[in-house]
Amino acid sequence: MSSASSKRPPLTGAARHAAEKKPKNPVPKGPSSHEIRIIGGQWRRTRLKVIDKPGLRPTPDRVRETLFNWLGQDLSGWRCVDAFAGTGVLGLEAASRGAAHVLMVEQDAVLVRDLQDNATRLKAGMVSVQRGDGVATLLRLPSGSVDLVFIDPPFDGPLFEPALKAAARAVPVGGWIYLEAPVAWPADALEALGLQCERHLKAGAVHAHLLQRVSSESVPTPAANPVEGETP
Repeated sequence: MSSASSKRPPLTGAARHAAEKKPKNPVPKGPSSHEIRIIGGQWRRTRLKVIDKPGLRPTPDRVRETLFNWLGQDLSGWRCVDAFAGTGVLGLEAASRGAAHVLMVEQDAVLVRDLQDNATRLKAGMVSVQRGDGVATLLRLPSGSVDLVFIDPPFDGPLFEPALKAAARAVPVGGWIYLEAPVAWPADALEALGLQCERHLKAGAVHAHLLQRVSSESVPTPAANPVEGETP
C-alpha cells in the first residue's frame, strides 16, 4: 500500500526553488541589540552595539549632552565610577573627555562582557570593568578618593538611598555625583548627606540631578549587600 506522501505531486518551478533555499536546520537567533552613540570627546560619534535587556535604559543623548555641559566637558585627570554601568555609556563619555580612570561596575555577566568588548574596541586603557554590586564597591573605596560618581540604578529597585550615601562618602567636598532617578530628589534628603543639587533636568520619565558634596561632615555608612559574582 502506497503512503500518502508518495501520491503528492512533485514540486516544480518557483515552489521547488523556495523549498531548496529553505534552511533545514535554522540557526537560532541571538539576543537582539541596538546601538549607543558617544556624543563628545575623542570618540565623538562612535557607535557601539549593546544588547537589549529588560530595564536597561541608556541615558538619552540630550541628557548626556546637558550633563557634560554642566561639568564643563573637559574631565582631564578625573577619577570616575559608573556604579550601575549597564551599557556603560556614562562612563565611556567621561573617558572620552579625558578622565584618568573610569571604574565601571555591573552585576549582569552579559553586560559585563559587552562593557569589556567595547572598552577593548576603543582601546580605552583608562577604563576598568568589574562585575559586582555598585553600592558595595563604592563602600570599599577610600573616602574622598573619586571626583565623580554616576548613579543610575534600576528605577523599580531600592538602591537609590544606599547608593547616594555610599557615593557621598566616596567623593570629597567639591566632588560630584550624577543621579538619574524617576523622581526629583528632595533637598532635605540631600542636605542630610552633605549634598546639594546644583543642576536638575526632567526629560520624559527621567530626572537628572548634578549633585555636589558641600559638607565635610562624615556620611553615615550604609550596610553593604554583596551579591553572587562580586569579588570581595
